[in-house]
Amino acid sequence: MTENKRLYVSYLRVSTRRQQESGLGLEAQRERVRQFTCQTGGELLAEFVETESGKKNDRKILNEALNYCRRSKTTLVLAKLDRLSRSVHFISGLMESKVDFIDIENPSKDPLWLHLRAVIGEHELRMISARTKDALRAAAARGVEIGATGKVLARRYRAEAQERAEEYRPVIAELRSLGLTTVRDTMAELNVRGVLSPGGTRWHYRATWKLLTRLREGVEGGGGTE
Repeated sequence: MTENKRLYVSYLRVSTRRQQESGLGLEAQRERVRQFTCQTGGELLAEFVETESGKKNDRKILNEALNYCRRSKTTLVLAKLDRLSRSVHFISGLMESKVDFIDIENPSKDPLWLHLRAVIGEHELRMISARTKDALRAAAARGVEIGATGKVLARRYRAEAQERAEEYRPVIAELRSLGLTTVRDTMAELNVRGVLSPGGTRWHYRATWKLLTRLREGVEGGGGTE
């Protein structure tokens, strides 16, 4: 390690436990941090990973990451600012603290630009919440039982997704017989063979992982056979 090498600490966040277990979201964030570290000739000293909603600002792992940066005088690296928070108040407080941080997506440290992005993020969060509440009120006005309807729709969507996945079971079984069992190998071979996804596009990591998961769950739940 050279004396002038920039030292970094990364903070990665996903909103759900399932995202963390699958590696989806985290993998993309981790790769962006890796590329940034290499491009700037820096060194990544530590990585902090948290599963928590972006609405919550009091986060245990984030606090550990910030304290680590203060002690080691290192820079906190984020794949995107909203992985940190969508709260203007929180971002402003961090800017006034002694922790140096970089948003890889927009590395500008201009205070006005950072405030503007935080304001946009907070506004987007409020709009999502407002649209959800409006939809629920409209459904309730029609006499719909929200909780029950949500469960019915969720079951229907899962059933439809499972039915689409079953159409790929023969080709996935063939790939497995050839020793292609990982998500990446399966994705690559499906694209080589010109097998399109349910959406009519090339396969990507997330869609392939979902397909394999559904087929596995279909077997475990009695919904299909190998």
